[in-house]
Amino acid sequence: MFELLLPFFLLVLILIVLPVIWKINARKYISSGTVASAYDAWTEDKLLERLWGEHIHLGFYPLGGVKIDFRKAKVQFVHELVKWSGLDKLPKGSRILDVGCGIGGSSRILAKYYGFNVTGITISPGQVKRARELTPVGLNCNFRVMDALDLKFEDGSFDGVWSVEAGAHMNDKTKFADEMLRILRPGGYLALADWNSRDLRKNPPSFFENLVLKQLLEQWVHPNFVSINEFVNILRTNKNSIGRVVSENWNSYTNPSWYDSIFEGIRRPFAILSLGPLSIIKSIREIPTILLMNWAFRKGLMEFGVYKCRG
Repeated sequence: MFELLLPFFLLVLILIVLPVIWKINARKYISSGTVASAYDAWTEDKLLERLWGEHIHLGFYPLGGVKIDFRKAKVQFVHELVKWSGLDKLPKGSRILDVGCGIGGSSRILAKYYGFNVTGITISPGQVKRARELTPVGLNCNFRVMDALDLKFEDGSFDGVWSVEAGAHMNDKTKFADEMLRILRPGGYLALADWNSRDLRKNPPSFFENLVLKQLLEQWVHPNFVSINEFVNILRTNKNSIGRVVSENWNSYTNPSWYDSIFEGIRRPFAILSLGPLSIIKSIREIPTILLMNWAFRKGLMEFGVYKCRG
């Protein structure tokens, strides 16, 4: 019964309740600057870090209902994508670029467990500062403020390129792919994961789905979503992509992350309370968007795309 009524409740939230709440502090994409400002704010208030740890991205959960800790699932996601993409075939000391590195969680795993020399970039100065603070001395990680659509590296500078959940913030997906493949050396590995919509041209969204998509775009500074097939075609048509582009939809592996990201607040209440009363309001504000994300991914309106190819 609850499953049948859920769309109705979501519609009421979207049309009546949420516009009032979200209008106070909307995060609509305007430019890369709005992305930087949003992530600076999230990093400064430390709420996401306290609740979710060093990884803002979703986790990987084994099929069959196997229980796994939320933070461990995030670490597991990194290892699964490394293995699936073939990045683990690169020798120690290989140069890896982490595009959209956040506060450096994935970069540190790539350096610590695989022996890579990792450069992480993000548009957010706050994230770079925090990533540097969290990185132990001697670990081969360095972090820089840089726009992913204008990478300040020579062609073929890296043996591997890694990017997780960054592409949804890019207003030019073709330029995003072009820049990553440009700085990837011939024979290098690209490993990428992102939030995608289903193919909306072949299967147009309903009125309700359009409302959901609008909120998912405007609340977390996303300019647009593309489908998995659309991004595969972008990669395939790039002149630097000479290898076969392979993609998969990892919805079934990652979907438990949405509820877990809310439950972390219940499991770790002092993580929120220790940051002061305002953090409670901030955490509650994110719950409706997380619930909409969960619904969209479960229903197939959104898809979690993973991609691999060779330079």
